[in-house]
Amino acid sequence: MKFGAVPLDQAEGCILAHSEMVGAVKVRKGRVLTAGDVSLFRAAGVAALVVAALEAGDLGEDVAATLLAQAVAGAGLDLTLAHTGRVNLKAVGPGIVRLDQGAVLGLNLVDPSITLATLAPFARVSAGTLVGTVKIISYGVAGASLQAAALVAAGAVSVLPVVMKTAGLVLTAGEGDKLTQKGREVMARRLKALGISLAEVRVVAHEEAAIAAAVAEVGGEIVLLLTGAATSDLYDTGPQALRAAGGEVARFGMPVDPGNLLFYGKLGKRPVIGLPGCARSPALNGADWVLERLVCGLEVAGEDVAAMGVGGLLKEIAVRGQLRDG
Repeated sequence: MKFGAVPLDQAEGCILAHSEMVGAVKVRKGRVLTAGDVSLFRAAGVAALVVAALEAGDLGEDVAATLLAQAVAGAGLDLTLAHTGRVNLKAVGPGIVRLDQGAVLGLNLVDPSITLATLAPFARVSAGTLVGTVKIISYGVAGASLQAAALVAAGAVSVLPVVMKTAGLVLTAGEGDKLTQKGREVMARRLKALGISLAEVRVVAHEEAAIAAAVAEVGGEIVLLLTGAATSDLYDTGPQALRAAGGEVARFGMPVDPGNLLFYGKLGKRPVIGLPGCARSPALNGADWVLERLVCGLEVAGEDVAAMGVGGLLKEIAVRGQLRDG
């Protein structure tokens, strides 16, 4: 692509680089100049214009943006129509963002004018959430460069949909306890945002046998346990109750704050999450990250949780009993 000032008689068919006022008429930048436009400028006494001129093999910004967006978008995304070299990638429904980070980097290294910006990996989205945006910065790019970018990042961005529809919640406290009711309400809203309904809620005493029975019997494709007393050890009441029910504990503790005191495991095929006390707040915490991956059908290994420490210092929740910076 050539860019710069040209005599007016060479401007037809070129792309106007900057918006220009011609009397009371505004000719907007990005317009492919017609013979009528040139006549308008000539009548106004304009001798030259700053333009962009596509060369053989070049693609205009909107065509390039459309082709690139079609290449990088995987499942769970809708594309907007190209405008000024931009196409947005939007989530079709609730889920989490799956990225090939190396591919996104590779795309953005091909040509500074060819860009893709995305949300962070595993970011939670809902229908209509802007997941990524393709932007062609210049008015045109070499077709070969666009092809290379599309090849290196094919299918690099997608949304994993929520695959579970129901959850069971076990709480340990009395029915009239305000903390218990708050936990129930907040968790119901948290699940609703993911398109998940509460199949059943059980409130039991904070005792190993009672919790074990509730965890085994409560309905739902995933079981959530929110205890009145915080879990303080791998062999505390909550994890031991999961074992007593015939399940297994995969991990206790995570490098995300708030959210350190989480444990999770399985009972048969059902995932079980022992929620930290901060889950009573609607604010983001580490349990959200584990919950979102599990309900989207991902396995969560110990290495996955360990990696959450990078970026895991989340906004403090003021209602916590012990603040990290007291």
